[in-house]
Amino acid sequence: MSAIPFASSPRSSVGVEWELALVDQDSGDLRQVAPIVLDRISPDGSQHPNVRQELLLNTIEIVSNARQTVGQAGEDLRRNAELVQEILDPMRVEFMSAGTHPFARWDQQKVSDKDRYATLIDRTQWWGRQMLIYGVHVHVGIEDRDKVMPIARGMLPYFAHLQSLAASSPFWGGQDTGYASNRALLFQQLPTAGLGYQLETWSDLENYVADMLHTGVIDHFDEIRWDIRPSPRFGTLEMRICDGISNLGELLAVAALTHCLVEYLSEQLDRGRDLPTLPPWFAQENKWRSARYGMDAIIITNRAGDEELITDSLRSLLRDLEPVADRLGCAAELAGVHRIIEAGASYQRQRVVARESEGRLDAVVLSLVREFRAQTFG
Repeated sequence: MSAIPFASSPRSSVGVEWELALVDQDSGDLRQVAPIVLDRISPDGSQHPNVRQELLLNTIEIVSNARQTVGQAGEDLRRNAELVQEILDPMRVEFMSAGTHPFARWDQQKVSDKDRYATLIDRTQWWGRQMLIYGVHVHVGIEDRDKVMPIARGMLPYFAHLQSLAASSPFWGGQDTGYASNRALLFQQLPTAGLGYQLETWSDLENYVADMLHTGVIDHFDEIRWDIRPSPRFGTLEMRICDGISNLGELLAVAALTHCLVEYLSEQLDRGRDLPTLPPWFAQENKWRSARYGMDAIIITNRAGDEELITDSLRSLLRDLEPVADRLGCAAELAGVHRIIEAGASYQRQRVVARESEGRLDAVVLSLVREFRAQTFG
């Protein structure tokens, strides 16, 4: 077994990664211009630390620095988006963020010229080529490596809350899939993706990684694509649960909920309490229910199999987390979750636009572009 060092990270520091689609201002279809954008941002060929290449040429990822509050992380994202937007405007290209593009064809998209992406496609073939998906990743700093796996397991009862709030991929290839988050089920088809394993200790993780490396399943740690995974080089727990989120205000609400949950669980460990978790079969069922039904999901809340409508569970959870949000300085952002409950999650809003425009999915793209520009929704 090889030791996996865990970087030093301030407790409950927070960082956000936001994958954004590049769409044509007129047609709403995807534009494969990411290389042009990246070249203009960094003409010397270096990589901009906060604007990154992704798997497909139609995608840019903007990244915050590690911050103390989600509000500060949001300011980083806003500045980085504005930097790229200045390049996009003359090209008549817009940012769009959702779990999937409503009508674009996956088989018409080109993969970035990078060895690790070529390796991924070579191995995963048809499923890998279908990864026309976009997500939001939230990193939260963990000050003690021994807390990482317990908190990862402790997040499972809240997995569906985050997935339902951010669900934004009802359409795929021009069709309504009937799912709130089609992305969630697409992405888990990749090797080492999905919910992952409920490991007890850091040593268990090291054993797992050693086995995966030995058998050639992965070549390096980052090829573990779990929905909730440790990030040893940053010293964080990374939540990769959420679909792409259309606007900054909504993103900060979901990030604040994530931030508060990790700190809440960390506090429980400090008090010597065991963290409630779910059996794997309940955790998997909750993931499916929230992907299928979104904000109408009835989720399993505990090991006894008790159930609750997710919006009722969210309201109760928000009350419990208010003191944590006050301490973390994100009370205003966390309150935005109430607005999502009231206005509807993105998948619900997209379906309203599609219905009111007689099924025109280019109108759905336009609505997502407008939400991104406005930095809010509804």
